[in-house]
Amino acid sequence: MKLSRAVVKYRIPILIITVVLMIPAVIGFVLTRVNYDMLDYLPENMDTVTGQKELMNEFGKGAFSFLIVEDMPAKDVSELKSKIEKVDHVETVIWYDSIADISVPMEMLPEKVYKAFNTDHSTMMAIFFDSATSADITMDAIREIRSIAGEQCFVSGMSALVTDLKDLCEKEEPIYVAIAVLLATAAMLLFLDSWIAPFIFLLSIGMMILLNLGSNFFLGEISYITKALSAVLQLAVTMDYSIFLWHSYNEQLKLHEDHKEAMAVAVHNTFTSVLGSSITTIAGFIALCFMTFTMGRDLGIVMAKGVLLGVIGCVTVLPALILLFDKPLQKAKHRALIPDMSRFSKGVTKVFPIFLVIFMLIAAPAYYGYSRTNNEVYYDLGKCLPDDIGYVIANSKLQEDFDVASTHMLLVDSSLSPKTIRDMTKEMEEVDGVKYVLGLESVVGSRVPEDILPESVRSVLKSDKWELILISSTYRVTSDEVNKQVGELNTILKKYDNKGLLIGEAPCMKDMIETTDHDFRVVTLISILAIFIIIAFVEKSISLPFILIAVIEMAIFINLGLPHYFGQNLPFIAPICISTIQLGATVDYAILMTTRYKKERIGGADKRTSIITALSTSIPSIIVSGMGLFAATFGVALYSKLDIVSSMCMLLARGAVISMIMVILVLPALFMLCDKLICKTTFDMIHINTKKTKAEVIPDEK
Repeated sequence: MKLSRAVVKYRIPILIITVVLMIPAVIGFVLTRVNYDMLDYLPENMDTVTGQKELMNEFGKGAFSFLIVEDMPAKDVSELKSKIEKVDHVETVIWYDSIADISVPMEMLPEKVYKAFNTDHSTMMAIFFDSATSADITMDAIREIRSIAGEQCFVSGMSALVTDLKDLCEKEEPIYVAIAVLLATAAMLLFLDSWIAPFIFLLSIGMMILLNLGSNFFLGEISYITKALSAVLQLAVTMDYSIFLWHSYNEQLKLHEDHKEAMAVAVHNTFTSVLGSSITTIAGFIALCFMTFTMGRDLGIVMAKGVLLGVIGCVTVLPALILLFDKPLQKAKHRALIPDMSRFSKGVTKVFPIFLVIFMLIAAPAYYGYSRTNNEVYYDLGKCLPDDIGYVIANSKLQEDFDVASTHMLLVDSSLSPKTIRDMTKEMEEVDGVKYVLGLESVVGSRVPEDILPESVRSVLKSDKWELILISSTYRVTSDEVNKQVGELNTILKKYDNKGLLIGEAPCMKDMIETTDHDFRVVTLISILAIFIIIAFVEKSISLPFILIAVIEMAIFINLGLPHYFGQNLPFIAPICISTIQLGATVDYAILMTTRYKKERIGGADKRTSIITALSTSIPSIIVSGMGLFAATFGVALYSKLDIVSSMCMLLARGAVISMIMVILVLPALFMLCDKLICKTTFDMIHINTKKTKAEVIPDEK
């Protein structure tokens, strides 16, 4: 209570300090770099990651793109190439005039090389950059190349993807926040008993969101997924805390004449109740930090920090704001839309066997759908983007005109003999889906010495340590076919050069698939164990953690199982994150009801009366909280053109509603069924008499 009274006493300094902190928070937010390249989050020790570093160190090349030019005379293509070479951070551009003068017919090239880079109406040039795939300077170069090239030219490659991704995110992100705030406000206006309170809540939460976003500066950078979702998620999962304080304050006003004393008691009570629920939410996010694909750690740290700041804001900034605006808040109160839930609660406890039967009947199909959804996710980042965006159009052109769906790169020992490389190349070309394998030997042929090539071309393909070879594949990135192809190519590579490296988008994605598949199992297990321990400690029970987690896990199975039955494919990161976020964020609903059920039972009420009271008093808070989470995410899901954001928000919105229904209908039924077991296995309930009373045996006719 000393801390609570200090918050009330020093409410004005608290508000002043918070407002002052907004200044560095805004600066930190603006200066925090955003990473749009998911491949950066792969473990450092993988061959694909090592290969990318070697490409940069030995060749001074990081990013790589193809530029497709349609219906342009060779002379104009040559001029375009010259302009592109002058763009900052373009290291090399390879086209026909890199090898021979354009006055010499292109047909003089080896047939394989000619067909690889030309069709009846288009030609293709390879562009190498001296900067990393997702570096800001690389994205600036991509934009400049597009500006120079014009509408009849198309840039493909990972750098083009992250450029389009960044531009789309920066355009949409402010609208995400606006939609979340607008719909969350509407939900609170609808379900709360005040016309002004929702705006006070949003002001307090908004300050904490800004502090969280600003403090990300100390992390160095954050992923675009974290930036796109963190504000919306923090608003959604911490809104409950403000609602708890508001309800507690209004209850205390009936018991205390002094509104400052009422607030001090409310802050103390809210902190006690919010602490337990926030720890489970934080645990869910912390579980993401155990992913070897480190984008999970990125999102986990930022969101755990956001929840912690949400709790701090709820018991410091929000009480200060409520007291500051107390008079208009009290005048703007109105009757809550949610009616008294006592009759409904009695009905639920009467027919509880029905809900238990439903629970058991849906378990198998829910889990089956859940397991299938996890196997049907997609990893192709291009599928996250709308069809009319530059990268997607360029990739379609590349596949339609040149029959190229993905490009791999080989780094082999530069000391290997030309004959060894030709033998390896020939063997690789026989692998299914490989269209061509191009290196120095392919360009000059077996009878022509390498020295005939200009130094500018040789330096692109060969260094003192490595020789670079390009492999064109007709298989799409992340497909089962390309993953098998990558495996076969690696086997051949290691036969000729044990230290050789196979890199590129498809090999990286194959590593990502294997990494995240392992991560999903690890993160799910850790989040369940962590929340199990927290519930066991908070509720002093062995049985209650099993019951509460079973209810929320079933809600997760239903939520993540529906995409399979709807024929939807989710981006790979969605099931991993949603399974932990939904568990951590919505198990609070179950804890809230459980705590009240225990209180009533310990206080001497019988089983059914305790459950009715717990259910009727918890439903308003659960509905407001669940609908707040739904409202904050559903609008974003409908609006976003970025599928990874849209999918995650839709899953969160649907998950909030499903968890809410499960807690309201199934959890009381499980309490009715397991009351005796709960009493025997819960430390502070062991003394309770579990024999049936007359009131429980005779149905309530009211």
